[in-house]
Amino acid sequence: MDFPERLLAGYRAFRANRLPVEQQRFRELAESGQQPEVMVIGCCDSRVSPEAIFDAGPGELFVVRNVANLVPPYTPTGLTHGVSAALEFAVEALKVKHIVVLGHARCGGIRAFAAADRPLSPGDFIGKWMSLIQPAAATLGPRGQAPLADYLTRLEQASIRRTLASLRSFPFVAAALAAGRLAQHGAYFDVATGLLSLLDETCSEFRPAAGPCHSVNPAA
Repeated sequence: MDFPERLLAGYRAFRANRLPVEQQRFRELAESGQQPEVMVIGCCDSRVSPEAIFDAGPGELFVVRNVANLVPPYTPTGLTHGVSAALEFAVEALKVKHIVVLGHARCGGIRAFAAADRPLSPGDFIGKWMSLIQPAAATLGPRGQAPLADYLTRLEQASIRRTLASLRSFPFVAAALAAGRLAQHGAYFDVATGLLSLLDETCSEFRPAAGPCHSVNPAA
């Protein structure tokens, strides 16, 4: 099977249009290395690109993406930890000033957890990974008679709060937060409307990027 033509066409467009404009920036990044001030932990969902949402150029964001934008709690075992390694590099080597946990509406991973879908393969990798949000689900209590869309929105947002708590379980993150050289933020993107909401720590609810504190329900 050949390399996707769509990607080749995109690369040709990049070479013809964007690269000439940003060539100097790429050269500077090649020579001096990256110095992003923001780490974004996002979902691997193809509809939710941090670079597109934040209109970021090369070298501006240090991005880690996985199913449902999760961070496992600090667990210093002998196993390999991809998210933890990226987090360590961002905080200790790059010295980022901000960590943004970017969740989104209509997340397939969140829906799979809520629906208790059957495993996609014998390894059940998604099921095991999504078990990380069980503590977030516990804070919501039973769904009861609530509409599924409303419950999923609440769970998506609760999962962001849980991921922020998991970040604080890492000693080097906690130390940087305490020293005031690092801040963490929760953000929630509605794919259908393009609305970005931020977690307001004063009320622990999400609000539009500009607006009063209130819970945002894109399914309403």
